[in-house]
Amino acid sequence: MAKRRSKRYREAAKKVDSSKIYDLSAATKLVTEFPKTKFDETVELAFRLGVDPRQSDQMVRGTVALPHGSGRTVRVLVFAKDGPSADAAREAGAEFVGFEEYLEKCSSGWVDFDVAVATPEAMVEVRKLGKVLGPRGLMPNPKTGTVTDDTAKAIQEIKAGRVEFKIDKTANLHVTVGKASFTPQQLEENSRAVLDAVVKAKPQTSKGKFFKSCAISSAMSPSVPVDVKEAGSV
Repeated sequence: MAKRRSKRYREAAKKVDSSKIYDLSAATKLVTEFPKTKFDETVELAFRLGVDPRQSDQMVRGTVALPHGSGRTVRVLVFAKDGPSADAAREAGAEFVGFEEYLEKCSSGWVDFDVAVATPEAMVEVRKLGKVLGPRGLMPNPKTGTVTDDTAKAIQEIKAGRVEFKIDKTANLHVTVGKASFTPQQLEENSRAVLDAVVKAKPQTSKGKFFKSCAISSAMSPSVPVDVKEAGSV
């Protein structure tokens, strides 16, 4: 049975030419013109990539600092023993800072935060939370700058709009680029930053076409196909 769409969704879909692939500027402008919901929707870029995520050398992951931020309030947990790193994390605005108490809470299934940061010393124990944090994409990782003694810098970057991205098992990648309330220019500049970061994360072992497709959409809107040729020969 076909899914029944809301009137608002159907009105938005009428604005999208299904036979057209939009340049990034036109796509971001169109997203901001869709009928609004009662909440400020998150806007994402979605990619279908030409890699095999089953191969460890073809994983696509990284971080990107969005020029205009993500529009989200990010709750940060810092695993750190009492000392300079923990003190710096508190001063930088981390919502949760501690060690043994949060190891225990997370091991019991608590994941009421958006990003986890850990000092290298703390990671010895944090690794044991792999089954809880890993599936949710919350495990600190040195490749994304979330395993560090410089907790203040990590938190400042996260709060300022740094987002992480990681390909899923079906070679799809979803990256937040802002909110529906952003201007078209803000969404375009954030999206270009994401495109650049994903291109840089292309595995050396990847052959053939890297971007199979790309689209932008808000949480409750239809997707708008995006032409990514401007991102380079990918």
